[in-house]
Amino acid sequence: MHAICVRSLKLIVRTTLLIASAAAFAADPITVVIDTQHPGPGINPAMWGVFFEDINFGADGGLYAELVKNRGFEFPDPLMGWTKLPASSSTGKMEVLDGAPCNKANPHYLRLNSETEREFGIVNEGFRGMGIKADETYLFSAQIRSGSGKPQLEVRLIGSNGQVLASASLKGFSTSWEKHTAHLRAMGTDPKAHLAIVMRGAGQIDLDLVSLFPKHTWKDRPGGLRADMVQMLADLKPGFMRFPGGCIVEGHYLTNRYQWKNTIGRPEERKLLMNRWNDEFKHRPSPDYFQSFGLGFFEFFQLCEDIGTEPLPILNCGMACQFNSSELAPIDQLDPYIQDALDLIEFANGSASTPWGARRAAMGHRAPFHMKLLGVGNEQWGPQYLERYERFAKVLKSKYPGIQLISSAGPSPADERFKFAWPKLRQLHADIVDEHCYAAPSWFLENTHRYDNYDRSGPKVFMGEYAAQSVATVSPKNRNDLECALGEAAYMIGLERNADVVRMASYAPLFAHVDAWQWTPDLIWCDNLHVYGTPNYYVQQLFSRNRGDKVLLTRVTGAGADDTNQAPRLFASGTREDKSGEVILKLVNPTAQAQTASIVLEGTFIPRKEARATLVAGSSPHDENSFAAPTRVAPRLSILGGVSRRFDYECPPQSMTVFRMVSL
Repeated sequence: MHAICVRSLKLIVRTTLLIASAAAFAADPITVVIDTQHPGPGINPAMWGVFFEDINFGADGGLYAELVKNRGFEFPDPLMGWTKLPASSSTGKMEVLDGAPCNKANPHYLRLNSETEREFGIVNEGFRGMGIKADETYLFSAQIRSGSGKPQLEVRLIGSNGQVLASASLKGFSTSWEKHTAHLRAMGTDPKAHLAIVMRGAGQIDLDLVSLFPKHTWKDRPGGLRADMVQMLADLKPGFMRFPGGCIVEGHYLTNRYQWKNTIGRPEERKLLMNRWNDEFKHRPSPDYFQSFGLGFFEFFQLCEDIGTEPLPILNCGMACQFNSSELAPIDQLDPYIQDALDLIEFANGSASTPWGARRAAMGHRAPFHMKLLGVGNEQWGPQYLERYERFAKVLKSKYPGIQLISSAGPSPADERFKFAWPKLRQLHADIVDEHCYAAPSWFLENTHRYDNYDRSGPKVFMGEYAAQSVATVSPKNRNDLECALGEAAYMIGLERNADVVRMASYAPLFAHVDAWQWTPDLIWCDNLHVYGTPNYYVQQLFSRNRGDKVLLTRVTGAGADDTNQAPRLFASGTREDKSGEVILKLVNPTAQAQTASIVLEGTFIPRKEARATLVAGSSPHDENSFAAPTRVAPRLSILGGVSRRFDYECPPQSMTVFRMVSL
């Protein structure tokens, strides 16, 4: 995440220049010329990817399908998320203890004592409620130990109106910790349901690792990921996935940085950590935001394999967030951080006979994950970062020369930190440099030629975090509207045209829970039962699904074209797909006026008379998707007739169009 935005609320003024220019030049012709005969640079198969960060309840309460919050009673307030059953007898008592725990890595557990035969129990609220669907089965489990008496437990799913949606009984508890399970089939749907554990009979019961998962997860893996959210990722067909995030990699201090080794192994052995977004925004505090690491590095690698995308993990380089403490690991104490990187490569790529490859195999994946990319630090800058990056690169490149390292150029696209980093990284022969930008839609429209003059022989570019901000960076009023999506689309035209320099790009952030977000805008929104893609999501999807393999020289000429001094009113790029031989043309019209373009195909390519055309458009620049209208702005496929080596196409107002043209 773009950390500078946390401290800066600088107002970004929306542009009106485009509309004014379009009105002035709407009648002037625009010509788009594509050279089909002389293909240019190759496009990285992993060009368009996704950036996952555990922000906006993206993991716990989001992608990770666990429905119980604070399942191990390990939060600083150990009963956060838990309350006493309203109908419980006042003679019952509950307390959190840590003597003789179920697991020493997470030592706390809950003790229930009841002196009567009346019902006594506890309720978990979930992550802003629990999404329960009618006729779906939910898997309850808990570690349970009996202390005295012979009480029984009843597990209930309770709707927001108090209705019992499902229940199951548990009994026969031992004086030693044992895992007990139950299947609960829901009789109704409720986005704000709760889990109740009710004790019947006098006695003492200890509870730990209380869990509730939908039976149907992604690939139906027990304890797995939320299927509808993963499907949204799979439908993007991303070339890579960056994880576990940006600023959470750094931590406020090095003691609460993200450490990948704490996220593997059995879930009950993964130590809880406060999420750094818990208290970052005073206007959006989330005191219940923690990381259970049920979604850890093994699950990230497995997810990448599932959806056919390259894994791109980011590791701490011995620097805490420079917008928080700026704490540094001394250079002479950097070896443990470098060793973590070496061990991660072995975990991902080593054979099962290596120490860390064996850890991966023990988790159920004997074959390597074939990781090719690794990020050293997130959004760092200054001589302290470059000194640490150089140490990492020297060791990692010596042992694993085939791993491409991602380095950082800081949080902004053109400030002094950026200008200081790039020459130094060139001197260090960096592989790929990560650039970030959050700005107004006008910035993206004005910077489509940003990479035209980059050094072709220097490091490559990873545009690792970008998103158009409708109001101001970090403003809670930012919207995922069509204007922002088309600004990004025009900018992506420039990235694609410069694919020999820009090798990768990803929008950020990825997920947001509508009741628990810290940052907006975001690519995909969810609640406890539903998920939808924004207009920005569908722009990303169009680029990813219509990437092509080679860049075709594409020229846009005419008044208001993107290579004149007037405000651009049409942006275009052409690519060729090797396997099919198709020519792919992308056109972006961000203005409020329809734009007629003469399409000219130069070379020997003769298209069929019909082409597939996919359009994303809206009636207003402020159009958005929502739970009620999830596809208000979404791709519409049609067949365009009258295609030839020269044909006219009228680009609708506020639109992106993708043509796929097949030769005769």
